[in-house]
Amino acid sequence: MSRAASPQPATPLPMDVKLMNIMSVVLGLVFAVLTLTLAVAWVARQSFFNLSAIHVGGELMHNNAATLRANVAPRLAGNFITADLASTRAAFEAVPWVRRAVVQRQFPNRLKVMLHEHKAVAYWGSDGDARLVNDAGEVFEANAGDVEAEDLPLLNGPAGQAPTVLQAYRGLSPLFEEMDVVLEQLQLSGQGGWRAQLDSGAVIELGHGSLAELQPRLRRFIATVTQVSSRFGRDLESADLRYGNGYALRLRGVTTGDISSQDDKKKKR
Repeated sequence: MSRAASPQPATPLPMDVKLMNIMSVVLGLVFAVLTLTLAVAWVARQSFFNLSAIHVGGELMHNNAATLRANVAPRLAGNFITADLASTRAAFEAVPWVRRAVVQRQFPNRLKVMLHEHKAVAYWGSDGDARLVNDAGEVFEANAGDVEAEDLPLLNGPAGQAPTVLQAYRGLSPLFEEMDVVLEQLQLSGQGGWRAQLDSGAVIELGHGSLAELQPRLRRFIATVTQVSSRFGRDLESADLRYGNGYALRLRGVTTGDISSQDDKKKKR
């Protein structure tokens, strides 16, 4: 009985053949990528994808969709596929009163834009040169004549401190209402001192500190100032709360007086 011949080991391919096979694969991949790229580029150029409409939505109080499209459309480039959404968003956010824009593609040839406008709650800066502050404490520029409210307060402070000043205004304004007055202006100095001006024209130096430190200081003042002004029958002209145990005030037509405890007054903060 004959025995089967054992299989012969495979002969390794010559190096030049291996290199040719590798080059064939590489060239095939390159060709496929180039073909796909050209196909995508050809499709992207078709008029089918030309932008035909921009749908603008959102709660718009200071802009309207037609005006926005007319102003922004000339700044857009490309079609449904090639349009840069980041640039489109920036174009809409450059429009006055627009805080944020969300841009989405709508197949096959439209863009959908949702806009969020600023909600002005205060002016920011000095009199006559004020910008606006929204409800998030962000400073923005817009035509002040477009503001619906006529009684917005004026806030001021160092750059970047608008959120802090707005928070302080919201925390102090209700306390002044207990005096039947309105807090019209609130300013934070570069050294950290607070100054308030009321609708009566009275100016109050609140001193340094956080809102948590200002509130009890103001409450102590409110607790007694009405009695003092009633005693003299005069309106408040100014007050200085930068004392540790009391305050100094000036009534219209009356010289400055000090309201303090029996202890020696501490130095001004």
